[in-house]
Amino acid sequence: MRCPYCGQEDTKVIDSRSAEAGSSVRRRRECERCGTRFSTYERASLPAMVTKRDGHQEAFEVEKVRAGLQRALAGPEVAEAGLDDIVREIVGAAYRANGPISSEEIGRLALAGLRELDEAAYLRFASVHKGFQDAGDFEREMAALEEGQAPNTPISASS
Repeated sequence: MRCPYCGQEDTKVIDSRSAEAGSSVRRRRECERCGTRFSTYERASLPAMVTKRDGHQEAFEVEKVRAGLQRALAGPEVAEAGLDDIVREIVGAAYRANGPISSEEIGRLALAGLRELDEAAYLRFASVHKGFQDAGDFEREMAALEEGQAPNTPISASS
């Protein structure tokens, strides 16, 4: 690794540890020439894969996860740290999965995080993820929220 300060190609690793929920390795390095310390992050070059409901697979894209959560959180300001925590949990699960992670699992993790962060956002996300068909689906989901047990299965039979 080339030193970003002096350009020297010889740097030594002085510490390594897991980062980003296990999806990368943070390495603390020291330049052999100028003695400056800096951090690098090592990530797997193969993308995590997602199996969609129709069975096709595509590369996991953290931007799509974040955008979906942000759409659900539209309206009241929610701490960015809360959103980051949910995204970090989903990214970690995607990279820890032994093979492709299902879009249903990503949705379940998103719902679990949103439930703790903002119940209105939870319901907005659930309406898409679980395929709500009518007002009764919302009523059942709100009742489950009030009871402290949100169902893990789609509400409508068509999902």
